[in-house]
Amino acid sequence: MAVKFFGQFLVEKEVVTREVLLQAIELQESVNLSFGATAMAMGLLTEADIEKVHNAQRCEDLRFGDMAVKLELLTADQMQQVLTRQKNGHLYIGEALVKVGGLSADDLPRYLDEFKADQAQYATDTVSIPAGLANPNIWEMMVDLSHKMLTRVALLTFRPEPCFMANRLPRKDVYAAMDFSGDVSGCYLMGVSTDAQARIARAILKEANVDEEPKEVLDDTVMEFINVVCGNIAAKAAQLGKSIEIAPPRIVEASAGIVPPPDHLCLCFPACLAEGDHVELAVFIKE
Repeated sequence: MAVKFFGQFLVEKEVVTREVLLQAIELQESVNLSFGATAMAMGLLTEADIEKVHNAQRCEDLRFGDMAVKLELLTADQMQQVLTRQKNGHLYIGEALVKVGGLSADDLPRYLDEFKADQAQYATDTVSIPAGLANPNIWEMMVDLSHKMLTRVALLTFRPEPCFMANRLPRKDVYAAMDFSGDVSGCYLMGVSTDAQARIARAILKEANVDEEPKEVLDDTVMEFINVVCGNIAAKAAQLGKSIEIAPPRIVEASAGIVPPPDHLCLCFPACLAEGDHVELAVFIKE
C-alpha cells in the first residue's frame, strides 16, 4: 500500500479510467475556488490584494485568510464568510466522478469505505520523525513548513507521505538543493518531474502556460521555491532558539539518484500529488 488519492485508488482498481478521472478533476477545479478567488468573486478582494497576500505568505507562516486579516485587507468576519462559502460549495472528487458519469451515486459510499480502509494507516495530520534523530523538533518544523509552502507558494494539491530514513534519493528529472549550517547542518533537497516543475513554474512566474520557457528559467523556479522554504525554516528555527544560515540554492545532477555524503543521514518526506506524481523532499543531516 502507499499514500494515494481517492481518484488514484479507483484508477488502480480499474473502476474508472484515467481519462474520466481527469475530467472529474477539471470539473472539481472549476468549482473549488481558492480562498483568494472566492473572496474576489464575493467582491471582498482585488487581484492586487491577492498578490499582496501571496507575497507576504512567502515570508511568514500564515494561511491566506489569516494573512489577509493581518494586512487589514479583510476583517475576521469577512474571512469567516469566505470560509463558509468555500465549505458550502466544495465539490469532492467522488461527487465530481458521479457528475461526469464515471461512477454511480449508489456505488460511491462503498468505494469510499474501501478507500478509507486502504489509507487508514496514513490518516494523520501530525509529523512523525523517525526515532533516534537529534533535534527532532527542527525536522518536524522543516517537514511542516515544506508541506505548507507546497500549498501556499507552489499551489500544489498533495497528500504527505510518512517520514522515513533512506540510503539514496530516487532519480527525478530535476533536483534542487540548498546547504544550511549553524546549530544544525546539512542540505535540503527537492526533486520533481518535468510535469511538477511546470506546475511550480506556473505558480512562481504567475503564468498560465510555461511551455515556451527555457530550461534555465524552469530550473530557477524550483530553486526559488526551496529558497522560500528554507528562508521560512531559518526564521522559524530562530523562534525555537536555533541559528540556521542558508547558502544559495543550486541544481544537482541526479540521473542515477542521489547518495548522501559520508557522515550524513537522509530523512525523506515525499508528497504524493493528485495525479499520481511525487515530489521528493529530503534533508541530508550532518551527524
